[in-house]
Amino acid sequence: MSIIGIGVDIVNNNRFKKLIKNKHFLKKVFTTKEQKSSQSIKNKINFYSKRFAAKEAFSKATGFGISQNLYFKDIEIKNNKKGKPTININKSTSDYLKKKFKVKSF
Repeated sequence: MSIIGIGVDIVNNNRFKKLIKNKHFLKKVFTTKEQKSSQSIKNKINFYSKRFAAKEAFSKATGFGISQNLYFKDIEIKNNKKGKPTININKSTSDYLKKKFKVKSF
């Protein structure tokens, strides 16, 4: 796969300390799997802030940004057994990005 774009994002962990107490925020931004994964993590602030930054960076890399045919819950950040982060996107988002960038896989 070729590189479509580059995105970066930085978050303030102090901001996330307050945000993650808001159940509506968690439901709006993080998938059910991400929320379940957080249950086994001690430092929930870091867990959520890293995922939020990754989602923002992905949206910037695509050039769309969040809420322009791309939403936070369309993007899921997972870690493999060794801790390497990966990005999963839902099928409709994948189909949209494939069409937009004229690529076979996303």
